[in-house]
Amino acid sequence: MFERTQHKFGFVRQGEKVKFEYTFKNTGTDPVSISDIQVECSCTEVEIPKEPVKSGEGASIKILFDTKSAIDRQDRTAVVISNAKNSPTVLRFKGVVLKPKNKK
Repeated sequence: MFERTQHKFGFVRQGEKVKFEYTFKNTGTDPVSISDIQVECSCTEVEIPKEPVKSGEGASIKILFDTKSAIDRQDRTAVVISNAKNSPTVLRFKGVVLKPKNKK
């Protein structure tokens, strides 16, 4: 069970890398294994737990969103595929990517 499935990163400048994570706790009786995360583009990197998460334990999924090719409003998803009963789970992150500041 994820603590939250949405993240708002606010306003950032194009070219910045936005890092955040989604934490979850295994509320089931069996270990949870994440087999895949499907992202919308190569601008999003994910790091998932390498080992199954035991019952009652928690873990996190780390997201790195590279804004070098993004501009304006962003509404992205990462779809978590696991052996949990509620799989797949859609994680959403959004914000606004502003033009980079002009260098003088």
